[in-house]
Amino acid sequence: MTFDPRADHTLDPADWEAFRALAHRMVDDSLDHQRTLSERRPWSPIPAEVRASLTGAPLPRDGVGAETAYEQFTREILPYTNGNRHPRFWGWIQGNGTPLGMMSDMLAAGMNAHMAGLDQSPKLVELQVIAWLAELMGFPKSSSGILQSGGTMANLIGLAVARHARAGFDVRALGVRGGPQLTVYASAEVHGWARRACEVLGLGADALRSVPVDDALRMEMGALRAAIAADRAAGHRPICVIGTAGTVNTAATDDLDAIADLCAAEGLWFHVDGAFGALARLSPELAPIVRGMERADSLAFDLHKWGYLPYEIACVLVRDAAAHRDTFAMAPSYLRDEGRGVIAGGIPFYERGIELTRNFKALKVWMSLRAQGVSAWTDLIEQNVAQARAFAERVVALPHVVLAAPVSLNVVAFRFAPPGVAPERADAITKEVLLRVQESGVGVPSGSQVGGRYVIRVACSNHRTRWSDFETLLAALPPLLTEAMAAV
Repeated sequence: MTFDPRADHTLDPADWEAFRALAHRMVDDSLDHQRTLSERRPWSPIPAEVRASLTGAPLPRDGVGAETAYEQFTREILPYTNGNRHPRFWGWIQGNGTPLGMMSDMLAAGMNAHMAGLDQSPKLVELQVIAWLAELMGFPKSSSGILQSGGTMANLIGLAVARHARAGFDVRALGVRGGPQLTVYASAEVHGWARRACEVLGLGADALRSVPVDDALRMEMGALRAAIAADRAAGHRPICVIGTAGTVNTAATDDLDAIADLCAAEGLWFHVDGAFGALARLSPELAPIVRGMERADSLAFDLHKWGYLPYEIACVLVRDAAAHRDTFAMAPSYLRDEGRGVIAGGIPFYERGIELTRNFKALKVWMSLRAQGVSAWTDLIEQNVAQARAFAERVVALPHVVLAAPVSLNVVAFRFAPPGVAPERADAITKEVLLRVQESGVGVPSGSQVGGRYVIRVACSNHRTRWSDFETLLAALPPLLTEAMAAV
């Protein structure tokens, strides 16, 4: 390796005008694709030759050029997503993204801001976005917060602060071996992040107490009190109760006010997983469902779900800013705030989470709220709930359909139970109908289990869905049921 000052290399285009033309084509193609989504199937299986091309290609030692690479993208990658941008996508709880969000991410990538903090406008934008979100969620102005990749990471941050604040010993220095077993409580319907977070934080999966739920799939408060008392009697140290605002299976919401009262009486940290349900608070009609959430010590929620933004964007709010900072803050010499220069103002986001390097997620939130306002989200959230409730009324009128859970927000869980058919075969029939709905191109609901029985979930967090899309699904279900009963 020799140095030749006359032969500098760069990754900038050799021909800026040619690249500009290609970049404009990329933007135009992306917008055209989004505008015409309803004209295509929500999901298509990946052809064998495309799968082989994407997974069996040799390492490219020499490039083929941006235009050739882009041609392969449009041919082999763009058409084969899971379909969550489509108007008839109702699987899991996945958002759709927006054209403005897409362009905001492009602008953010162009800025390439390093979001540990530093004296720069992107830091101010994230601080403003967190303040706006705290106001929407009813948290005090003094609250802390940080934007994260998704609900798992946002919830993990909240539980990490709970561990630090309620352990009763220096858990940062000693780890969990420094005291009694720490225990955490959540309903049997809690998302899988809770177990994973307990494992990652060193508490262990056994530290997570699974509390039974009632007929509405909400945590039983009597069982919660008994579990806490039993752990105290055994010499363990309860630290946190996790309440859920909108479970992933059925959108059930725990009695958050009652949990807040219990945590205050017991000296426990109250964390709320509001991954998608928290944003119901924007609607005056729906806000009572999540009442009590504003009393939480920490709250995590996704904006790529009911905020409709492109992946990835979640937020965790922490009422006690000092506790949040004390959980993560450290001061390496190379990141010291000198009071002036580029690092003036420090690295606040490095002191609120695990990551040092973060991208500029806040821009798409800021741009969307500035351009469209909170009212746009509110209208769509209310529309989704109204659509789900109307769909539930129609789907139970079809032959052999029963609801598996109450429809409290935007999730309809139903199954097929033909008379005289054993429950196990009814499960198989329901699953077969779901797969035929997906494979036929009708739509993309998802499957799960409620009460030990297989269900189809239609989860409407889709800003593109029109009632005609639900009509398409409703019309397809009876013939697909007939086919499934013959096949199973």
